[in-house]
Amino acid sequence: MTLTPPALTIADAITVRPGQPLSGTVQVDGSKNAALPLLAAAAATRLPVHLDNVPRSADVQVMLTLLQECGFRLARPVTNPTGVVILPQADRIVPPDLLAAAQIRASYYLVPVLLGTCGQAKLPWPGGCSIGDRGMDLHFKVYAAFGDRILVDDTGYRVIAAETPSEEVRVSLPFRSRGASVAAVLRAVVGGHRLLLDKPNLSPEFTGMCRALSRAGWQVDLGEATLTVAPLTCARVETVAWIVPGDKVEAGTLACAIAATGGSGRIEGVRGEDVAPVVEALNWLGVSASFEPGALVVHGDTQPTGRPLRAVASLAPDGLDADFEPALMALALGLPGTHVFADSINPGRHGNLLPQLSLLGAEIEGLSPTQCRLTGPQRLTGAAVEATDIRTGSALLVAALTARGTSTVTGLSQLRRGHADLPAKLRALGADIAMVAR
Repeated sequence: MTLTPPALTIADAITVRPGQPLSGTVQVDGSKNAALPLLAAAAATRLPVHLDNVPRSADVQVMLTLLQECGFRLARPVTNPTGVVILPQADRIVPPDLLAAAQIRASYYLVPVLLGTCGQAKLPWPGGCSIGDRGMDLHFKVYAAFGDRILVDDTGYRVIAAETPSEEVRVSLPFRSRGASVAAVLRAVVGGHRLLLDKPNLSPEFTGMCRALSRAGWQVDLGEATLTVAPLTCARVETVAWIVPGDKVEAGTLACAIAATGGSGRIEGVRGEDVAPVVEALNWLGVSASFEPGALVVHGDTQPTGRPLRAVASLAPDGLDADFEPALMALALGLPGTHVFADSINPGRHGNLLPQLSLLGAEIEGLSPTQCRLTGPQRLTGAAVEATDIRTGSALLVAALTARGTSTVTGLSQLRRGHADLPAKLRALGADIAMVAR
């Protein structure tokens, strides 16, 4: 069965008006950031994989299309609209021209898959959000460690599999890059190598992929300092079943929106440990929040503390995921205190976010290209703003819910890359959000 991506809402603008405090219960979708490496891992195993809770965000739909173009057979079970079955192709294929790979950054996850099925991978330079230089040099270092050959030009890059690969490969990363960690693990999986990876990424999205591979039969030993991956030693399983975890970033954004309006609500479908940094930040600011099994709860008895929030994105274990920072910034605009925000992981993000928030009247002092400071509470005024990237779009929704007057948010195609329909979830909580007719 051919998998056809669902039709998405075509409107590319919404109006947002302030209203009553948000309240109610809402369910998050599966995580885009977790689904993309899991889809690549499913293809790398060359096993039939049933993946559940797959989000319908645009980037995930592009990845599914790319897997089909790589020769994999995909289907959605009739009884499970969020499920996808990934079946390996029978024969080695000719390297495809994956032009659509330029639309998403996660297309680089396909390199190990193509090395396993074609012996080489030819891809355009990855796209995605324009939030600063996130080059491929560290990925190329990973493939060079496996003995692969890398060729680059203005249009893209090509990786050619080593003719005499080593049985054991050691890769030392200079920092805990999630993309490079995924590349190293999947390269070991497709090549049957033993991998020793120093300074692995420890985000839930990466550790979840490692656990999934363990359930499929690979030996994966993940410690804080080193990750070891060893080839299958047992009989191959016939079918693998994995589940995409709930979207922690969507949950954190919804929690910030509820808190910004002084409301209370329950956000279901997310693991408590994944949203712990957001819960900690909310309570620090005086927003009573907690996580329960499978849910993040905002209790609605906010008593602002005036304490300064220091929200610094970090790749360290238990650090603040960079994607939480924009929504927390939008929330902090309405709370007392002088707050500092920093994101050196995505060095161009503040260049997108701060000018858009300023259109709503926000006064934010740029301390450096990646660090800023603001003092709240501030009164925002409705304006026309643009979602120039996924997280800027979600932060603008949070801020617009507290602005006086009507805000018009355009660029929803960027927002839908990470969230199938975040405005609809806010509407379910009582937000006054309407589509703008073309």
